[in-house]
Amino acid sequence: MTYTTHLITDERAFAELGPEWEGLYRRCESATPFQSHAWLHSWWLSYGRPGRLRLVLVRHEGELVAAAPLMRVGRPVPSLVPLGGAISDYGDVLLDDGRGEEAVAALTDGLARAARTALVDFREVRPGGAAERIYEHWSGPRRRVGDSVCLELPAVPMEELVARLPSTKAQQRVRAKLRKLASLGVRRSVVHPDEVDSALRRLIELHRLQWQGRKVTSEHLRPRFCDHLVRSVGPMVRSGDAVVTEFRLDDDVVAVDLTLLSRRLAGGYLYGAHPRLRERKADVAVMLLDACSEHARGTLSLLRGNEPYKQHWRPEQVVNQRLLLARRHTAPLLTAVLCDVAARRRGKELLLRRQGWRERAGGGRS
Repeated sequence: MTYTTHLITDERAFAELGPEWEGLYRRCESATPFQSHAWLHSWWLSYGRPGRLRLVLVRHEGELVAAAPLMRVGRPVPSLVPLGGAISDYGDVLLDDGRGEEAVAALTDGLARAARTALVDFREVRPGGAAERIYEHWSGPRRRVGDSVCLELPAVPMEELVARLPSTKAQQRVRAKLRKLASLGVRRSVVHPDEVDSALRRLIELHRLQWQGRKVTSEHLRPRFCDHLVRSVGPMVRSGDAVVTEFRLDDDVVAVDLTLLSRRLAGGYLYGAHPRLRERKADVAVMLLDACSEHARGTLSLLRGNEPYKQHWRPEQVVNQRLLLARRHTAPLLTAVLCDVAARRRGKELLLRRQGWRERAGGGRS
């Protein structure tokens, strides 16, 4: 069986790959919505830079059987990194599940040639991701380090999630919050594909309103992010890779939620909620989880972040992987990145220690 490898750097060629890419995405069970063509191509239109696109493709008898969606960056060291950037919770490659190790070998060889003088740096690979097969096949210097923490729950109905809570009192509190939502008359409905664009713009406006005067991820409020969401999520809703839900109170839309879907997981990606909900004593977190659990398959992911409100549900901590791949002549780049990772980790530990000291000192004075 002959496998051919191609390096694509042309943006128009990337756009034209849509149908083929979608077919490969459907044949890769470990893929997340962040590897769909709709998400990645839209991301490139908002965030890509001319001359940096690097798509490594593998074909067999003309059929696309593997793909690595990457771009070249120069900092902190010359590297090939996944498309999707910081706004994507998972990075990965695509491998046709029906193909054997020859397809893996072909993609690995293509990556090595495309990298040239750069490091291959796969960030945020979910355990079990297709990129792990590339890592195992890589013959040069390589290292695996932990990346972001994601919190995951089983894909079960809301009542079973409530039953996971550690005490009867905690379960009763959540059930009371669900009754409160019902008594307020909060109604939810899945947005029709033709109305997704306007619903997403409402989501961004509500997100801006809910965080007004507080620290917020600034990227979520930028026009390029809104353009990306509107451009990508409509096709994803039509293909079953996303669902947008609106919540109404007294006939007004008071919240909008975007949940991303794949064969293995559902993840609540972003929401916007009017402060009026909290003023009416509605628990927004419970409301969103109740809605998201209806669409969950395999795993209900709370995505990246270790916030206290997520811990309330007793989720499993799953650490994304950072897979670093070098060739002999780029091994010093690998060493430099590992030193940077270690330094950042030490700095974070020191910061947490200092915060702990301040809290203890403050407690001692009160």
